Amino acid sequence: MAELVLRNDIDGACFLTLNRPKVLNALNVDLFTELREHVGELEREGTDISCVVLRGAGRAFSAGHDLGDIKGGEKLPEPHFQANIIDRLSKLPQPVIGSIHGYCYTGALELALASDIIITTHSTKFGDTHSQWGLSPLWGMTQRLPRRIGLSKAKEMMFTSASYSGTEALAMGLADRCVDDDKLEEETALLVKAISTNSPHTNKINKEILLETDGMELEEGLDHELDTSPGMCEDGPARLAAFKK
Repeated sequence: MAELVLRNDIDGACFLTLNRPKVLNALNVDLFTELREHVGELEREGTDISCVVLRGAGRAFSAGHDLGDIKGGEKLPEPHFQANIIDRLSKLPQPVIGSIHGYCYTGALELALASDIIITTHSTKFGDTHSQWGLSPLWGMTQRLPRRIGLSKAKEMMFTSASYSGTEALAMGLADRCVDDDKLEEETALLVKAISTNSPHTNKINKEILLETDGMELEEGLDHELDTSPGMCEDGPARLAAFKK
């Protein structure tokens, strides 16, 4: 049986690939079950992995939640199964990159929004079609999307079920980088290298503080940084010792 989520480690970075290409990587319970195992491993590995790349095999990142699963009354191993996995993915100690191409609709968008950085292509199509199918979000759309693009634009996306190009996603802040279709793999690798060159310990602490202070007032956030940031990270002395003027 084919693996539904492939893991490849390259130069200390982890690449997770959704692997149901014949159905545009539609998200079903079995795929999420495998994703949960990978997320658990990454939680345990911590700073041994510099960053995580989430991507899709074939023609698309993912067309979204498998509607066949929904119609069939999917059997979840536990309540809020997919939402919990997406939340754990978003809170991994490693920076998470969403490398998005082809299609990224609805449930796939909720999954992609767990990424710290989203890189995409000009021709990629993004959208939230919950309303088109008479469904309401359960995997974080109402919370993560407006935090990325603002409340008004999130309302537009959610109320209209419209499709947006990668170019438009960049303009609205949904994507952080947008590249030519044939450059996605190359540009993702360059982004991974830029992150991996830096301290994984610093990146872990930065991510923790950013997550913990999200929504705080400025003074509260400043106090939190002073209380929790060590200043010198675990690999700081070695990095400073290697510095050459």
